[in-house]
Amino acid sequence: MVKLRLKRCGRKQRVIYRIVAIDVRSRREGRDLRKVGFYDPIKNQTYLNVPAILYFLERGAQPTGTVHDISKRAEVFKELRVNQTKSN
Repeated sequence: MVKLRLKRCGRKQRVIYRIVAIDVRSRREGRDLRKVGFYDPIKNQTYLNVPAILYFLERGAQPTGTVHDISKRAEVFKELRVNQTKSN
């Protein structure tokens, strides 16, 4: 099973998270399948590769709670619904 979750990067006291698609059994800093964005909690900045996120969500990937909140703020799930109605 694949999850969309945060991977810690940066240095001490200056953390930045990558949003990655990763196998559930991998550890937090483990090997990821694909990088799909980043999140900087200090500057409150995010960058999301929306087509890549939609690709994984359509194939059953589950976002963690934090990634779900970040994606919801960026309105990724609205685009997911639009894509699903077009395909049906």
